[in-house]
Amino acid sequence: MNLSEMITMVRNNLKDEITPYQWSDDELTRHINHALRELSERTPLPAEAILPTISTSRAVDISSLTERIMVQAVEYPLGAFPTQYQRFSIWGDVLVIISGDTPNGTNCRIYYGVLHTIDTNSSTVPTKYEDLVVTGACGYAVISQAVASINRVNVGGEMTADQYRSWGEERLTAFRDSLKRLGRRQQLRDHQLFID
Repeated sequence: MNLSEMITMVRNNLKDEITPYQWSDDELTRHINHALRELSERTPLPAEAILPTISTSRAVDISSLTERIMVQAVEYPLGAFPTQYQRFSIWGDVLVIISGDTPNGTNCRIYYGVLHTIDTNSSTVPTKYEDLVVTGACGYAVISQAVASINRVNVGGEMTADQYRSWGEERLTAFRDSLKRLGRRQQLRDHQLFID
């Protein structure tokens, strides 16, 4: 799925299919990206990078890991069997390897999560989560419309803003409840990676 297809899905759910549209493509893109960020916080796109360590230092510079949401694991030294994962802490863009031998300047592998993306050509959102992103985007779009319709004369009457707000909140509640369930299924147990 690409961004244009996602916008069409959001429009279909909002019943905004006749021009002139109530929401512009730019507005819907902004709401889709908002929902995408929240999805990424719960289930980020997996990534990995090989980074150098510094001899006699436990600190590793991770500033090159752009769009990083979280770090899942650190493998050091590379090539060991079984794979050796190390405990670590992060402060800003510095990862400190807590366990194991002090690094000697060889590389380590960082397993981390990044933001999902959707653009004119492709998407990193798994198919099973596309409807979830649509639900969140619809919620944000309708809440935005509720704010815009306050103190405006419209054919829907005085209750239009409240009805928009109510429907938008229902969509966002459904979206966030699904994210919570998804987050629990995606949690990794520390004891599966580390043996103390």
